[in-house]
Amino acid sequence: MLSYEGFTLIIMLFILAPIMGAIALLFLFIFEKRIDLLENKNKEIQLEQALQEAQYNKLNQQIQPHFLFNTLNVILGLARLDRKAELIRALEAFSQFLKFKYKASEPLIPLAQEIQYTQHYLDIQSLRFGDRLKIDMSCPDHLTIALVPPFILQTLVENSFKHGLEKKVGEALLHIQFHLEAETMHLIVKDNGYIGNATSAAEEGGHGLDNIQKRLHLYFSSRARLMINSDERGTKVEVSWPLVFDTKLEEAAPE
Repeated sequence: MLSYEGFTLIIMLFILAPIMGAIALLFLFIFEKRIDLLENKNKEIQLEQALQEAQYNKLNQQIQPHFLFNTLNVILGLARLDRKAELIRALEAFSQFLKFKYKASEPLIPLAQEIQYTQHYLDIQSLRFGDRLKIDMSCPDHLTIALVPPFILQTLVENSFKHGLEKKVGEALLHIQFHLEAETMHLIVKDNGYIGNATSAAEEGGHGLDNIQKRLHLYFSSRARLMINSDERGTKVEVSWPLVFDTKLEEAAPE
């Protein structure tokens, strides 16, 4: 025969079971909502990253036609001056540039590639300016495997010629330096051309400097900076961004 205690326990179970089931369903409902929120947040982050990547790639593509146009003008100038030997060498350098250009499709590339890419442009300008142009480039060997935004050096160098050195009478000096400070990469490009004060210099830089700022902001946010200064002695542009290494290249680098 069922005891009083047993009967009470059964009654309590019948009463508590629906309540416990309701609580369990409530927790499941909250848990599912939380999962949905996390999934939606993850999708938003992925969409935002995809949008930023698309914007970044678009900005990268803006640089290339601008450079092509200016390089063709250099070659055209050599042709008009009937400097055939220099023209042939310029076309060879230009073909090497084109060969490399279509390989640079990543948001970040090794600094060694960026320097090589820019060197093709410098080779063409050296033919154009002759002995009047003096170029000094320095970069520590261990930084050549660091990752940099593509076309950043080339754009700054191009601006030096277009807005400063093109107007310079006499010796044209270009100084390029990479150095590391507190886990931050610094790129300095200086020339002895003069394009006015810092504000007008930024305006003279046109879409090139604006393009660099936008790409740096998309990839590094507030951790990257661009500063420009110009006076009678010349123009200096300094760009800084966080040091990033390609681990595969770092492991393969000789000690």
